[in-house]
Amino acid sequence: MRETHYATQQELNEQFAARIAHILQNSIARQGRASLLVSGGRTPVGLFEILSQADVDWSNVDVSLADERWVSADDEASNEKLVRTHLLKNNAAAAHFVSLTTTAADANDAITEVTERVNAMARPFDVLILGMGEDGHTASLFPCSEQIKAGLDMHSGQTLIAVQPTTAPHQRISLTLPALLNSRNIFLHLTGDKKKAVLDQALSADDSLEMPIRAVLQNADVELIWAA
Repeated sequence: MRETHYATQQELNEQFAARIAHILQNSIARQGRASLLVSGGRTPVGLFEILSQADVDWSNVDVSLADERWVSADDEASNEKLVRTHLLKNNAAAAHFVSLTTTAADANDAITEVTERVNAMARPFDVLILGMGEDGHTASLFPCSEQIKAGLDMHSGQTLIAVQPTTAPHQRISLTLPALLNSRNIFLHLTGDKKKAVLDQALSADDSLEMPIRAVLQNADVELIWAA
């Protein structure tokens, strides 16, 4: 794992947004479109605000999520709502957003439809930005869930999986490990000493079922983007 540390979160947001914009614009120049997968939570809000103003041909960018809570898009818990509020505005309003939700009551019943949407995006994904929970989960690959082995199975052939965590609210839909790893640039975006301590714990052992972030770190060239 490579590491890039910043003195402040503001510096991180500004510099990281510039890097993402550069990658996306280069991908558009090379292949006509670019793809960006982001994660929810509080950590990326400042990044999204700055990235939304970047000078990118956003009309040729597909934006989606690494995972989503199975709630309506206007629910406060919705990652889609977070992205629409903080990223898909200003210049980035022209981007094409690929939603991970449907009107189905159960995420299991939406896998086929959402998989078709995600598979239509430019692959490999040009930029994947992951977060990490204090239990070592990433995307919605939770160590507490019955679905964790299926989610980490590199030979499943599945792009998405429905997940029911036992230590967090809401059913989820998540990209599987092989789908996440099908990315040219994988970033782990963390802030604060507590998350850095969790990452250090993840790096100290190998059991990916205990801390699923280990599966990403063990199978991909990941760059940590961190600030206190």
